[in-house]
Formats: sequence, C-alpha cells, structure tokens
Amino acid sequence: MNINNPHPFEKLTPELIMDAIEEQGFECDGRVFALNSYENRVYQIGIEGQQKSVIAKFYRPNRWSLEQIQEDHDFCFELAEHEIPVITPLKNQQDNSLFHHQNFSFSLFPQVGGRTPELDYQDNLQIMGRMLARLHLIGEKKLFSHRPTLEVNTFGKESIDYISNEFIPFEYKSQYDAVCQQLMDLMQPKLEDAKNIRVHGDLHIGNILMRDDIPFLVDFDDSRLAPAIQDIFMLLSGEKDEQMAQLAKVKAAYQEFRDFPHAEINMIESLRTLRMLHHCAWLARRFDDPAFAIAFPWFDENSYWLQHINDLRNQIDALKNEI
Repeated sequence: MNINNPHPFEKLTPELIMDAIEEQGFECDGRVFALNSYENRVYQIGIEGQQKSVIAKFYRPNRWSLEQIQEDHDFCFELAEHEIPVITPLKNQQDNSLFHHQNFSFSLFPQVGGRTPELDYQDNLQIMGRMLARLHLIGEKKLFSHRPTLEVNTFGKESIDYISNEFIPFEYKSQYDAVCQQLMDLMQPKLEDAKNIRVHGDLHIGNILMRDDIPFLVDFDDSRLAPAIQDIFMLLSGEKDEQMAQLAKVKAAYQEFRDFPHAEINMIESLRTLRMLHHCAWLARRFDDPAFAIAFPWFDENSYWLQHINDLRNQIDALKNEI
C-alpha cells in the first residue's frame, strides 16, 4: 500500500461497511467476513436475529458507470422473471437495488448455499445447455444500452497495447508484439460478423452454484454484448477431443430451446485468445491494488512472461486449425 496515495478500497473498513448496510434497514451483528473477490470487494455480513447473512458487493470505483451497473441488475431481474435461475440483488422499499455510501456504490444479495458443479458429471452439461438456451432467448430480445461489447479492439488491441507499452519487461517485448500481431490478424476476420446478444460474459465454474441439481448463475458483473458461444465455450475443458465431446452434449440440449449457433463454433479460439490477452492486461492494470499482489505473487515474474508468450503461440496454431 502506498501511504501517500492509498488505494480506494483501503477506506473500506468494517465500520464503513456496516454503516452502509444499516442505512438500508439491516441491523448488523458485527460479523463481517471478506469473501474471495478481486475486481470488487464482497463481504458476508451477519444480521442481528437472522440465521442467514446478507452478501454485500462494493463495486470498484470508476470501473462501471451507475447506468452500466443498473443494466447488469435489470438483466438479472428480467431473467428471474422468466424463471432463469439467477441470484438477483435485493431491493429496498423504494425498489432500488443499487445503493451508495460515501464514495462507494454497492448492492446486497441473499446468502444462498450450494456447491461448485462438476460440469461433466451425469447430466450437468445438458442441464447447463438447456438453461443457457433459455437465457440467450431472453438475451437476444434487446440490446444493452450502456454495457460494453466484447470485441477485438477493446479486449484484444487495447490489452496488447497496455502490456506492450506499460508493463512487459523489455527483453520480452519484441516476442510479445510479434505473437500478438499474428493473433490479431487471425482473430479479426473471424469475429467481424459476430451476432452480439446479452450474455453472462464470464461463465467460469466459480460463477455457477448448484442447488438441488439446478445451476444458479451468480455475478453478472462482466455481462456484456457478445456472441452466444462466449457463454457456451467456457463450459468446456480438457483436450480438444474432450471439449468436442462436451460441446456435443451441450449442443443437443441447447437445441431443445434455441437454435444452436453453429456458425459461432469457429469463434471459440478467438474468444479464448481474447480472454487470455484481457486477463493479462487486467492483472497489470490492477497491480496497484494490494489484494492483487497477495493473490497473484507470480505475476510479472520472468517465468510468467515466458509461459504467457508460449501459451499465445499455441493459440496461433489453435486459430489456424479451427473449424
């Protein structure tokens, strides 16, 4: 932590957190537990006389506009109205779900139990396929007005430029630049005709909560306009043949509710590459946050850059060999 220029989250003390929660009508019992979250700060707050806590999510200052956060909330409410299993924010008596205290914006969620799913266990992939088809049917009904689009320039070029100009050690810069230029040339034509709809956007396994064999989706913080396959490909893991077998399961179930986006299959490696590029730049942009140095101590070591560049080289082959 820089004493002369502390990170905004350093001001997020337990006292401030409880004051913010109590302004919304809850009586805190003094229990404040930090949960794993890096982009924002998320806490489990004990409530006086209640067996279950509330979950408070304090948004990273200056990341999203208030309109963008509200659009995330509204999408969740819309999905819930159509019986899509999502964890929606709590509303106060004024029907608001986005709150403010001092310089922070925050939202509250019910504490919901569950477990991390094994996606390739029994029927979980099929269950996820049906649920995503229903979600995408809602997602394509209209576009976001404020939330961003997942596209090559912002996720790819801007990420590359930041790493190349601001962060990467000089001895790796030329290798990185050369690999990234090849990647950009390969990705651009594959994504230029993408049909973008409202999607979850960050559907890794940590954002799926299984309860009674029903997958509940959490954390729509990265919800944006993107091809439907963005949500689908993140369900896949393992070697190429394993992923194709998993994709076949998802596709069969997905088609029960919505036409499967077959034309987007050849976008998977481009979207995977963009995620890799963006993740690296995300770590670099956030490295002034003390929580990141603790959680990602290996970032910016020589071994990281060697591995990252090698992984990007592998993506060149993956893009060339894509269907």
